[in-house]
Amino acid sequence: MKRLMTASVAGLLALTACSSDLPEGPPTMSSAPSAVKEEFFNQAEYDRQLALRDAKPEGPADKPWEQALQPTMADTKQYAKPGPYEICFSNASVDNPWRQVGWKTMQVEATLHPEIAKFTVLDAEAKDDKQISDIQQMTSGGCNALIVSPNTTATLTPAVEAACAKGIPVIVFDRGVNTKCPVTFIHPIGGYAFGATAAEFLASKVGQGGKVLALRVLPGVDVLEHRWAAAERILAAKGVQVAGVEFTGNDGAKAKSIVSDYLQRGDINGIWMDDGTAAVPVLEAFEDAGKKLPAISGEDQQQFLDKWKAEGLTAQAPTYPTYQWRTPVIAALKILKGEQVPQEWILPQPVITDQTLDQYRSQGMPPLHYALCGCQQMPGYPDKWK
Repeated sequence: MKRLMTASVAGLLALTACSSDLPEGPPTMSSAPSAVKEEFFNQAEYDRQLALRDAKPEGPADKPWEQALQPTMADTKQYAKPGPYEICFSNASVDNPWRQVGWKTMQVEATLHPEIAKFTVLDAEAKDDKQISDIQQMTSGGCNALIVSPNTTATLTPAVEAACAKGIPVIVFDRGVNTKCPVTFIHPIGGYAFGATAAEFLASKVGQGGKVLALRVLPGVDVLEHRWAAAERILAAKGVQVAGVEFTGNDGAKAKSIVSDYLQRGDINGIWMDDGTAAVPVLEAFEDAGKKLPAISGEDQQQFLDKWKAEGLTAQAPTYPTYQWRTPVIAALKILKGEQVPQEWILPQPVITDQTLDQYRSQGMPPLHYALCGCQQMPGYPDKWK
């Protein structure tokens, strides 16, 4: 799953598909719905992300992890040196399925490059203080390049700045930091694009006056707040009724219970989710109540794709692709060879639809596997991802 920053175990498990967006400028409410916290909405970034959904990526058509949207290139000649190389990686955690799928993919990516003599990895176990210590340890050793997936944004910023100051090229991905010192920051488009895409789909299916229940993971996490900030605006503009906004902690049983309670009060036409992990239990609540299955937004998790195919769901899956775990390794090698890389490496953020479902759905993969791993042609697939 996807990635957040909270001390609770439930919160960590909840963040299976999320990651921090870019640091944003001064917030503005600009006619925003009152329910959205001001600090989690930035009109300029919102507009940028929605526009990026239509941008044509540059790079190999069959390798989205090497593509970039509207890149501005960084000169890296100062970091060029002959190999072989030691690449170091400070990982926030592997505490949820999204991160586990990504980590497996990154490990295999590293084996594809003979120039990498050593791939040194430390797992921060979702602890800021440990990750700070990990970064200090690695930058005091023989690392030629440092990859960082920060546990939290603000707290890890000084550690990343200290690493940059040592002259080691730093590559940040997934979650961001509040500094521009890394050579590149790698991430998909972002939370506003995710939330808006799902809301537009649901509005088109339930129509004006239709009732949508919003299921969220946790409050106060930036990328999840961005997803809902975008969705709330769009649902309101389309005249869709929000029947409720409920937090599930990414607990499937809790999500199912919440939906069951709402169905006792009346019909629900659509389900919007800021993280699709609990999508299947939510649908089971409708089945148990003898209700028509709703229009629903999920993600690229195998169990949801299988349910979608089997039941002919009215569904869509915005994604936060795990193939982004391949890109930092590729970026590190480019930098050490003095090749240009995007300063902000924005990856495509595909959306799974009825037309592309069969393209992404794989037979025989575990329920919590993420389809957009970019791993299908890698050595050891599918066994290493099982």
